[in-house]
Amino acid sequence: MANQYDYDVLYIGSGHGTFDGAIPLASTGKKVGVIETDLIGGTCPNRGCNAKITLDAPVQLARLTERLDGIVSGGISINWEQNEQHMHEVIDELPTMIAGLMKSVNIDIIKGYGVLADNHTVMVDGAPKTADKIVISTGQHPHRLEVPGNDLVHDSEEFMNLKRLPRQIVIIGAGYISLEFATIANAAGAQVTVMTHGDRVLRKFYQPYVDQVVADLKSRGVQFIYDAKVTEVEKAADNFVVHYNDDQQVTASWVLDATGRNPNVDGLGLNRLGIKYNRNGISVNDHLQTSVDNIYASGDVIDKDQPKLTPTAIFESTYLMHQFAGDSDAPINYPAIPSVVFTSPRIAKVGVTPEAAKNSDNFDIQTNHLPDDWYRKVTKEKIGDNTLIYNQQHQLVGATEISDQAENAINTLLPAIEFKFSADQLARLITLFPSIAADALGQLS
Repeated sequence: MANQYDYDVLYIGSGHGTFDGAIPLASTGKKVGVIETDLIGGTCPNRGCNAKITLDAPVQLARLTERLDGIVSGGISINWEQNEQHMHEVIDELPTMIAGLMKSVNIDIIKGYGVLADNHTVMVDGAPKTADKIVISTGQHPHRLEVPGNDLVHDSEEFMNLKRLPRQIVIIGAGYISLEFATIANAAGAQVTVMTHGDRVLRKFYQPYVDQVVADLKSRGVQFIYDAKVTEVEKAADNFVVHYNDDQQVTASWVLDATGRNPNVDGLGLNRLGIKYNRNGISVNDHLQTSVDNIYASGDVIDKDQPKLTPTAIFESTYLMHQFAGDSDAPINYPAIPSVVFTSPRIAKVGVTPEAAKNSDNFDIQTNHLPDDWYRKVTKEKIGDNTLIYNQQHQLVGATEISDQAENAINTLLPAIEFKFSADQLARLITLFPSIAADALGQLS
């Protein structure tokens, strides 16, 4: 580091796009600073993955006891207040824990809002902080509908912090957040209506499997309103009225806007430095450099084809750590990145999709109806299918599954896809038995 700079590397934002790489980087002796205006750790630990999966855990238990009714006696109901309180028991200590890890390797945590002043300077609430290299890792924020009354609707963080579950909830949107929260709220006793702008939900997932999730939610009382263009939200006594299309409306006691997420690019000084960005995020090259070569970006703020997920941000942050530590100067080489929607059942996928495989002669497609398998009969799974995609060398290159264990099954298959295991190599894998890993690998032919 040249003596004129305060830091070797200065990060704007403290989420997974930062701390997973910043901590090992600082342990090499590099001087590292992290600027954060909000909770340490960013979205995932504080208002995303960790919170969501905690709220979802009782749903999985309720579904299991439902299937085992008669074997297990006594119905299960979800106490929303206790569930929400438990969520905070899980997540509230995470910012302090993450900050402690950073401080243990002498990372300076700088509280405030960072704005780029020049290639090597970030102004934090008026105070300059300089660095040889700067990483923008500011993540995303919830999109807000631009309609009259949008101040009356709520975002995902507000849903997860509800002290009391509203009786009637309208969810506007058709992606991950919409379907996951519809599942949780419905299981906890709310009347849920999902409004979608188009005629499909979860467009990035295999639609025959999505249809099964939707059918199950409908059987549990969740209503779906398709092709709904929301025009206004208004207060009506103790309720809220969502107006859509020409003259239609739906009434609820609480409204969630789950119409997507936008990158946090405003107010960073990007235009001042000529850093290229668009509505999808900041443009980077194959070394995660922005159009200013000593300024990088990491995590969900990047405009990229890869899924904007926590594991992707971790991979990018770790990649930059090796670059800055001098271990490598290679371009980033993304591995196979799985994704999952935590409905009940789950849908998970990785690699070549069934849609792509069906449109090509280069793949062999194998399907399995999972409730037929003895291991799935143990917990009486009723909904479950997978699609396995092989290349011409009969190596597994893609997998998509709907089941209560879909995320674990796809995680099990991931190494076979990433490393192109041969049949002989797969035969060397002796799994614990019985287990979901044994079940998933046992289906490979």
